[in-house]
Amino acid sequence: MKAAPQISPVMQALSAYIARALRRPLPPAVLEKTKHHLLDTFAAMLSGSRLPPGKKAISFAKTSGGTKEASVVGSRIVTAAANAALANGMLGHADETDDSHSPSQTHPGCGVVAAAFAMAEREGASGTALLRAVALGYDVCCRLTQSLNAVQFRAAGHSTHSFGPTFGAAAAAGALAGLDEGGARHLLSYAAQQASGVSCWMRDPEHIEKAFDFGGMPARNGVAAAAMVAHGFTGVEDVFSGERNFFVAYGHSPDPEELARDLGERYEIMNADIKRWAVGSPIQAPLDSLLELIRAHRIRPGEVERLIVRVAHLGANTTDNRTMPDICMQHLCAVMLADGSVSFKSSHDPKRMREPRILELRGLIELRGDDALTAAMPRREGIVEIRLKDGREFRHHTRAVRGTPENPMTREEVEAKSHDLMAPVTGVARSRKLCETVWKLEDTKDVRTLRPLLRA
Repeated sequence: MKAAPQISPVMQALSAYIARALRRPLPPAVLEKTKHHLLDTFAAMLSGSRLPPGKKAISFAKTSGGTKEASVVGSRIVTAAANAALANGMLGHADETDDSHSPSQTHPGCGVVAAAFAMAEREGASGTALLRAVALGYDVCCRLTQSLNAVQFRAAGHSTHSFGPTFGAAAAAGALAGLDEGGARHLLSYAAQQASGVSCWMRDPEHIEKAFDFGGMPARNGVAAAAMVAHGFTGVEDVFSGERNFFVAYGHSPDPEELARDLGERYEIMNADIKRWAVGSPIQAPLDSLLELIRAHRIRPGEVERLIVRVAHLGANTTDNRTMPDICMQHLCAVMLADGSVSFKSSHDPKRMREPRILELRGLIELRGDDALTAAMPRREGIVEIRLKDGREFRHHTRAVRGTPENPMTREEVEAKSHDLMAPVTGVARSRKLCETVWKLEDTKDVRTLRPLLRA
């Protein structure tokens, strides 16, 4: 008689957590924060549908066919759930508007929300089920790369932004597909087999592969894993322990217990960031600091003699004189000086990168990687130092970026940002209606009723 497979305590706890997620109410604060991230990600998808990665994703979805199970945001396409997840994941990270989670070095929303929404549509799930699945996805996504020592894992060349969201997307989709504990164990094995990613995405000049790596690939793979197991596919009972397990393959100094640590008590969505500015994460703190200096000292652009920006070395490397406006530190600081703010439109307008006034200001800006700010990682701190032509000098150090857990955005701020992103695509009325619907999503019996609000 064949012996029963050995299942580790970590896998027992994690698979039970996934299987029971939709029956477990979220604490009020977690429920509210989950709505913030859901709306923020829908907004990123809608605005992303008009950017090159989003346009490519939508045109690709048109060629894919498939059973009509789930919708592609920003279009009228209804396709197979895995196809919709791929497209919507790419829309969610078509630029740098979407959320992030610094300790895990991931952007959870673009992968997790895309997968959860696609499977929720396929299953005709309620708004409550969608919210619980999204919160679950963040828990699994972030713990996965944290269990691998996220900063070290990324430094070794792996893409944390692909690994974590693959597991988070699978967990969210698997819960919505109704998998039991045994199914959840097989689900995680299929996620592990599909987990991949090399961090050379930073060299992608058009952000199209990066949109796939961060959002489209994890969302598609997570939905595929859930759909296959729901169909009856079986697999390895515990991919996280035993011979040739996941951590043997990928862990240099792993902490497998992190996968199940404080489940149901520490909700990782509470530790995720929503970006105040629709630009890359390393640029958030410098823009916060620069705005504070402009307002506090009433600085006008013509008064500036020199501006020094300090961030962690990794952030400086990622944003130094990039050709895409929304991830170029020097350009966006010049826009902030010129305009007194940075909007979605101003941060995504390539014409402004050739504007003489902006180029003149950009020439005054120096970006430096900083050892102390590198040591502060995963906190993305930033320092701005300004010298004016009259000799005055000012300095501001942002330690807690607006939108981080230490300095969270309010519901009103999240709605204002989302409306700015969505209204140009959907129109003002539908944008407002979508906000109202998300805030009361528990009243939604079938999430497919959101489709008209997400079309364009």
